[in-house]
Amino acid sequence: MGYIKINQKKVTQDLADELQDICPFNAFDYVDQYLSINAACKVCKICVNKGPEGICEFIEETQVQINKKDYKGIAVYIEQKDNQAHKVGWELIGKAKELALKTEEPVYAIVIGNDVMKIAEEALNYGIDKVFVYQNKAYRNFNVENYTNVIEAFYRKYKVNIILVGGTMLGRSFAPRIAARLRTGLTADCTKLDIKENGDLLQIRPAFGGNIMAKIHTPNNRPQLATIRYKMFDAPPKIKRFGEIVEEPTDDIIIKTTIELLDTIHQPKVKDINDAEIIIAVGRAFKKQSDLDLIKPLQKRLNAEIACTRPLIENGWFDPRKQIGLSGRTVKPKLIINLGISGAVQYIEGMKESELIITVNHDSSNKLFDISHYAIHGDIYDILPELNKQLEVLEQ
Repeated sequence: MGYIKINQKKVTQDLADELQDICPFNAFDYVDQYLSINAACKVCKICVNKGPEGICEFIEETQVQINKKDYKGIAVYIEQKDNQAHKVGWELIGKAKELALKTEEPVYAIVIGNDVMKIAEEALNYGIDKVFVYQNKAYRNFNVENYTNVIEAFYRKYKVNIILVGGTMLGRSFAPRIAARLRTGLTADCTKLDIKENGDLLQIRPAFGGNIMAKIHTPNNRPQLATIRYKMFDAPPKIKRFGEIVEEPTDDIIIKTTIELLDTIHQPKVKDINDAEIIIAVGRAFKKQSDLDLIKPLQKRLNAEIACTRPLIENGWFDPRKQIGLSGRTVKPKLIINLGISGAVQYIEGMKESELIITVNHDSSNKLFDISHYAIHGDIYDILPELNKQLEVLEQ
């Protein structure tokens, strides 16, 4: 990689105008007789090759090669609240163990809080090598500043190769802070992970609106940092423990924050669709909110949870916690029935691991049909009334 350097001593109004005219990305700004390059620059080098001579110069950045043998271990941050671990931590341990088989490096867990030894004991049941515990009264409630200080102290001491964080609401605020502090990259909301034998992590996630799957790796940066959503991977089976708990001292870790917790406002409880075994998911084909009554007989018969796609959240028909997809929840039920859903990749990524998928849609080219075990080609306003009649017969 490299960057474009401007020789300001040679810049005139006419030359600045010429560069602005030839740049296809509008990347040049000329203000107060100073020519600058903005964030739109794609480093295409047109300004260097075809622009006024001597104004723009491409500077090749030399990368410092790291010694990858100095970094060993895959660490999983175990998120907890009120001394209860979030299950995404166990799923990430499962994936970390899978990756570690290729590189023969240890798997660690990091637990931060106050009185969290029970969580550390539970983590050992999933077959990891060490659980590093940081306990302090100041860590009782999550504080992004203090918790980042802890992760920094852990990394400076143990030089791990990879840190994995759950892609929860908390994790999405925490992981970027870690990346900035440790001056490393972050790949958010990965859907797949793989690793090379030399320890380079392959982080795979949808990009450009889901039109491509980007494969990202950072060969010259450590630690490698990624967030992964709940229900993307399976938790490993519990086994006979062989690892150990290491309680780390916190006296030398800075405890200082500009954040003050004034109050905690608890949201009304909504049954989490993450753990639902049967889901009926509805999409924009439903024209009116009252039309959702058509699914009630099926919901009752199956004892199913109702979920939806983003347009129905925007309509105000559902609580946002009922949304499936990359901007909502990831689910892995035993059965999911898709009713009138367009089949956007953002939705598919959130439910494609379901055990049994049934789709009802009038569009024969709907992408959901490609991953469904059973499909009904038809209008929901024709299919659901007929289905309800059949349910009435069964109940008689």
